[in-house]
Amino acid sequence: MTLHKGDSERDRRRRTHPVNPFYGEADPVAGMETSPPRHTLPAGPISPHTAYQFVHDELMLDGNARLNLATFVTTWMEPQADVLMSECQAKNMIDKDEYPRTAELERRCVAMLAHLWHAPDPSAAMGCSTTGSSEACMLAGMALKRRWARRNPDRYPGTARPNLVMGANVQVCWEKFCNFWEVQARQVPMEGDRFHLDADSVTALCDENTIGVVAVLGSTFDGSYEPVAEICTALDALQDRTGLDVPVHVDGASGGMIAPFLDPDLLWDFRLPRVASINTSGHKYGLVYPGVGWALWRDQDALPEELVFRVNYLGGDMPTFALNFSRPGAQVAAQYYTFLRLGREGFRAVQQATRDVAGSMAERIGALDDFRLLTQGDQLPVFAFTTADDVTSFDVFDVSRRLRERGWLVPAYTFPPNRQDLSVLRVVCRNGFSLDLADSFLADLEQLLPELRRQPAPLDRPENIATAFHH
Repeated sequence: MTLHKGDSERDRRRRTHPVNPFYGEADPVAGMETSPPRHTLPAGPISPHTAYQFVHDELMLDGNARLNLATFVTTWMEPQADVLMSECQAKNMIDKDEYPRTAELERRCVAMLAHLWHAPDPSAAMGCSTTGSSEACMLAGMALKRRWARRNPDRYPGTARPNLVMGANVQVCWEKFCNFWEVQARQVPMEGDRFHLDADSVTALCDENTIGVVAVLGSTFDGSYEPVAEICTALDALQDRTGLDVPVHVDGASGGMIAPFLDPDLLWDFRLPRVASINTSGHKYGLVYPGVGWALWRDQDALPEELVFRVNYLGGDMPTFALNFSRPGAQVAAQYYTFLRLGREGFRAVQQATRDVAGSMAERIGALDDFRLLTQGDQLPVFAFTTADDVTSFDVFDVSRRLRERGWLVPAYTFPPNRQDLSVLRVVCRNGFSLDLADSFLADLEQLLPELRRQPAPLDRPENIATAFHH
């Protein structure tokens, strides 16, 4: 959640403005002369259509979600899903006695994911819905830490400090987990053309205090899969040499809903015995509006029982494992709708179409002399590219700025250590971003290039803009 400050002196000086006569003088109900205050509660009520119009008009200044090529989050669903979500907005997911069918839909979704990710016994897999992958990662990290603490009662919490091994490309939620739960984050930096964790680098950072390794199935920086199977094999060899048994959590926020349908032979899930838990974002390539995520553990041993609270709530015994308590059931209902609506073959068709768009865009951008591709969009439907080595008149930040003028939101950012010298643009293709829209994007990009080429040099920008991008 973003932190916000109170209103500024400028805001206090501009509390009121004349309003459109249709909101005031011409409206016999409202009768307003000036706009309501922005940072304090109005003295009294206004008509609902006037309140709606005030909020609606201000939100028009946001970017167009469908043209947002920065976000992984779903920006289009079918109207039937919209209706279902509106019908469930008032249902509190935590009230499982009052809304037993919503709870049943959550249970079915967990079972479907357990089958999809090849849990050895899907009926024994443990799982829950969350507000998104960030909460799911927190829960998975807590389980890893508690399992490690149970194995080391003689040293923790007295002398041992737990650590978690991951690549420098992880989503910021893992850094938050380590900070909030007092775990040392051991991050493998990027080197050369290696932009994520690999088997050779992971074992060097593991020791008796390592609670686990995070492998990312779909890096947000460039869309590439980390080699989960190779990482597990390296950890198997480490256990043979040292006795250290280090579990793996797969952060499949995006790839967990891509690989099962487009890369079915890829070993990354519970088919690997070392994989203890997996998370995904239902609101990313799970094709549901935000916010819903999923966390699954391969069996009861992977999720310590003492972390599961059994609450006598509103007349029933309810096991719960979550950081958030109350939240609407709408997204869970929408997730079940999407699973039911598409099935395996439908998901495969949707995700393949998205990957096809990403591959086509990457190929066409790669054919332009101004740019160099880092990835091709052939894993996640995501690709990253930078300016060619001989381009000196503009940089990726200029391209991002100029595309925003046409309505396209394309992030430009620098990579983390040790590749801070590399700045890139990243394009995320999602369901609803068609080849027609891709053609429009490419046409706008090509129209901008002549003017960018005529610049004497890249435009100045504040240093704080050239930072790593985290979603």
